[in-house]
Amino acid sequence: MEYIRKQFDTLKERILEPRKFMQVLAGPRQVGKSTLVDQVLAQVDIPHAVEVADAVDPRDSDWIHRVWEAARATMMFRGIGEYLLVIDEVQKIENWSEVVKREWDADTRSRVNLKVVLLGSSRLLLRKGLTESLAGRYELIRMPHWSLREMQDAFGVTLDEYIYFGGYPGPAHLIKDERRWRKYIKDSLVAPAIEKDVVMTSNIYKPALMKQLFELGCGYSAEILSLTKLMGQLQDAGNVTTLAGYLEILNQCALLTALQKYTNDDARKRGSIPKYQVYNNALLTAYKGRGFEADRTDTRAWGRWVESAVGAHLLSMAEELDYEVYYWREPSRKKDENDKDKEVDFIIVRDGEVTAIEVKSGRRGMNSGLPAFVEAFHPKRSFIVGTGGVSLEDFLGCEVETLIG
Repeated sequence: MEYIRKQFDTLKERILEPRKFMQVLAGPRQVGKSTLVDQVLAQVDIPHAVEVADAVDPRDSDWIHRVWEAARATMMFRGIGEYLLVIDEVQKIENWSEVVKREWDADTRSRVNLKVVLLGSSRLLLRKGLTESLAGRYELIRMPHWSLREMQDAFGVTLDEYIYFGGYPGPAHLIKDERRWRKYIKDSLVAPAIEKDVVMTSNIYKPALMKQLFELGCGYSAEILSLTKLMGQLQDAGNVTTLAGYLEILNQCALLTALQKYTNDDARKRGSIPKYQVYNNALLTAYKGRGFEADRTDTRAWGRWVESAVGAHLLSMAEELDYEVYYWREPSRKKDENDKDKEVDFIIVRDGEVTAIEVKSGRRGMNSGLPAFVEAFHPKRSFIVGTGGVSLEDFLGCEVETLIG
C-alpha cells in the first residue's frame, strides 16, 4: 500500500474545485511530488495528460505551447468540458513562466476549462518566474523533506536510523546495505540535483566548485566555519562572494544552507560566520559518515548527527510557516581555555517573536549559552531538546508550528 502524504488532500480538493488558479507543487528532488500527483489522478475522474520536461531541450519554450494545444485539441475531439494538464519539471524550460502565463490567460479569456498543475524542484521554481510572471494566477503547495513520523509510518525506520539516514523515501529500503545506500544518494539524488536543478537553472560559472562546496558543506553540517577557512579546502575557490552566492543557490534547492548568527543588527547578521546545515541528514551521512555503528557509538560524532537532525527538522517548514532560523554564539572574553563560548544551537524568529533551542546529547556538556541568551534577548520561549529536556523523538515527531505558535 502506498503511503499518502498530507498534501494529497490539499491537491485533490483544489483540482476538483472550479477552475480559478493553477496549482504548483514545489519541493526538492525525490520527496514524492510525481508520486503524489499520480495518487491524486488515480482518485479523480477528470481526463488528464501528464507531460515531463526533463528530457526536453531547455531552449524549446514552444514545447509548453505544443502540449497545451494538444490538451485543448483533446478536449475538442472528445467533446469534453473539463481537462487537466500536468507539467512536471517545468522550470527546466527557458522562459517557461511567460509561456505558461500566455496560455493560461488565453484559456481564461476563452473560458476554456483547462486546469493546470505544475511541478518543480524547490524554490528555484519560485525564483524563476512564479512571483513575477504568474502573480495572482497560482496557488503553491510545498512538499518538504520527509519527517520522522512519515518515515516511521511508511518504512518502519527507528529514531536512530532517521537521524543517521535522513528522510529520503526512495533509498529507505537500502539502509541495511550502507555502501549501496550511499552510492544511491550520491549518484541518483545529489548528482541530478546539482547538475540539473542547480547548474541548468542558475548562472554557475564554476560547476566543479559548486559541487566541491556542496560536498564539503554537507560534511560540516551543524558546525560553524568561516567562508575564508572553507576556501582553503577548495580548489579554484574564487572569492568569498562567489561562495556565498553558491550557498544561497544550494539553499534555494533545499539542499544545504548557511545559518547566520542571531543579532539585533542586520548588518552583523549578514557578516557573521556561517553555521552549515543540511536540509536532510542523508546528505551529512553520505559525505561524512563512517558507518552507522561507528558513528552511533562515538558520543561526539553522534552529537553532531543529532544536532543536524534537529536543524533539518526546523528548516523543513521555515518557508511554509514564514520563520527564520539562526544560531547564536558569544565568544568567551576570558583567556582560560576551560571557559567555553556561550552558544545556542538554533534560534527561530517569526513576526518578531523569538524561540531559542539548545540540543543536548553526547557532543558536549551543559554550557551557559541558553541562560545567557534568555537574559540578553528575552525570547518568547526557550527549551532543551535531548538530555534533560524534550525527548528527541517527541521533538522530531511534532509539527514545527506547535513550537512557535
